[in-house]
Amino acid sequence: MSQISIVYHSGYGHTEKAAKAVLEGVKSVANTTAHLISVANIDSNWDVLKNSSAIIFGSPTYMGSASAPFKDFMDKSSKIWMTQDWKDKIAGGFTVSGSQSGDKLSTLEQFMVFAAQHGMIWVSLGILPGNNSSKSSVNDLNRLGSSIGPMAQANVDQGADAMIESDLKTLNLYGKRITEIALKFNKA
Repeated sequence: MSQISIVYHSGYGHTEKAAKAVLEGVKSVANTTAHLISVANIDSNWDVLKNSSAIIFGSPTYMGSASAPFKDFMDKSSKIWMTQDWKDKIAGGFTVSGSQSGDKLSTLEQFMVFAAQHGMIWVSLGILPGNNSSKSSVNDLNRLGSSIGPMAQANVDQGADAMIESDLKTLNLYGKRITEIALKFNKA
């Protein structure tokens, strides 16, 4: 049995919708307990994270970085860092921005460094880029071409319900991938 936690911040609902897509992927794997934790509620969930096999980080990309509320969560984790409670846990992350690029890579890199500081084991997206040939389309999985973790794009003048389905499917696949790896890692 693996316990998987998704810790996220969402400013306008898009990243929450992305987190729920990851959650669906996690729940699709048997022998798994899933937790969706907003950083607004982090203080009552530190033990849940300590007991998780994997932690997946999610934040919008604002100004080329994780959002301030998510960064606050990262800073609050320094007590966990001191005791190495997350060492050897599986880690991953996802992000959403208004632009197709939106400097989202820097947010995922920020998550990777954060996970490494905690001694965690990072999981890549694990699928090839889509939407990169004359025969492809925005309906392809991984249409934004990330390797580190899923990136989603949400039009700034539309709500979360208008998010692109292929991005949500990519997020779902990532939740499943991390969960399957956590289960394999826990068997070792």
